[in-house]
Amino acid sequence: MKLVLLFGPQAVGKMTVGHELEKITNLKLFHNHMTIDLVSNFFDYGSKEGSRLVNLFRNEIFEEVSKSNLHGIIFTYVWAFDHKADWEYVEKVCEIFESKGATTYFVELEADLDERLARNKTPHRLAHKPTKRDIKWSENNLIKTMETYRLNSLDGEIKKENYLKINNTNMSAEEVANLIKREFAL
Repeated sequence: MKLVLLFGPQAVGKMTVGHELEKITNLKLFHNHMTIDLVSNFFDYGSKEGSRLVNLFRNEIFEEVSKSNLHGIIFTYVWAFDHKADWEYVEKVCEIFESKGATTYFVELEADLDERLARNKTPHRLAHKPTKRDIKWSENNLIKTMETYRLNSLDGEIKKENYLKINNTNMSAEEVANLIKREFAL
């Protein structure tokens, strides 16, 4: 069992890279908006109820996948490095898998803001993330979140054995997925 945690700021390409990685490995993609968009039909993600349901669904999926015969899972996540709760959440997710013998891989993506703003409008992103279809809101949220939180790690901050940081500003999702597959022999 493998857990590939694919993280970085909004519109950096996590889901798109995850789709490409899913195509060339036996891993299943679980992008973070699969739960966010489900719950947003009933509650705002930022609400108490919305956050509780998103976390509940994610944890149940993690538990079942970690006990299954699946080869593994790719999970995408926006990690606020200046928030202790996000560090604790990542550790909790990893523990679910590692407690059952899984290997975890950390892949961090970073890209220039102009590229992220362009990616925020791609048909692929909008097709898979209904809550991002209000472009004006989505762009404002992207910028506000970037100004409020630190969404990429500092050099040496992540001390995991299986860790890869990629600036994918000028790379295709296919190139990034192939690099990840080679680096970790997925």
